[in-house]
Amino acid sequence: MAHTAMSGNGTTAGDDPLQTAVWRLRSRACWADAAALLQPVTAQAALQRAALLVERCLYTEQGWEEAEDALRTAEALAHSDDERGAAACERGQLAYAATLHSVRDRADEARAALGRAAALIPPGAAGRAVLDFRRGLLAENLARSPQAARAAYRRAHAGATAHADPLLLSFTWRHLAGLALRDGELAEARHGFAESLRIREELGYLVGTAPALASLADAEAEPEASRLREEARRLFRLLGGVPTWLAHQLAPPAPGAAATA
Repeated sequence: MAHTAMSGNGTTAGDDPLQTAVWRLRSRACWADAAALLQPVTAQAALQRAALLVERCLYTEQGWEEAEDALRTAEALAHSDDERGAAACERGQLAYAATLHSVRDRADEARAALGRAAALIPPGAAGRAVLDFRRGLLAENLARSPQAARAAYRRAHAGATAHADPLLLSFTWRHLAGLALRDGELAEARHGFAESLRIREELGYLVGTAPALASLADAEAEPEASRLREEARRLFRLLGGVPTWLAHQLAPPAPGAAATA
């Protein structure tokens, strides 16, 4: 998610105080509190509020109705192609999250919504990089097409670089590294995971730091791998078990189980 309204997105000094407050809450997994700071009276504010609540669904598997309500408000307020495209992109992400977490199969809805967004958001626009990343997620996790996912992630990576979006870069680095790890390219995977972790730590993106640590652990040898996983577990517990999907990856090995790293 990348928002630049109201002078910055809260990650750097000099940004709008409201955006700074929203970012601090979001980065600590307090999406509902962050959303409560935003009054959905303009299309941009409504879109940002919806995006926060959609992200909460992806990380916590909760809050689906609130996200749907916020998204409908954003869709109603969207008038320009950019605004309608951004709303469609969030619609696709919500449908993707519902499918990924087996709440309901909305894969067709996700593809259609992201297709609408692609028709509305011009190439080179800031929102296009986010869209490309999300199309990569669909290709990787729903269509099981790593080649298509890699191409989409690379487009997103180039767009995030061009628009100086470090948070999105942390996601593209991590997912490109995941594909490299799958292909046995350990050095490339380790580099990408390390870059993702570095960016998230610099931004203070606490809710995304545990996944980054766990991913890097998968590409490291012992004893570093165990150290990274233990740090990831500490952060995971600190945030109350968020993101939920990390629980399985961080589960300690059964007694007597063979080491896999």
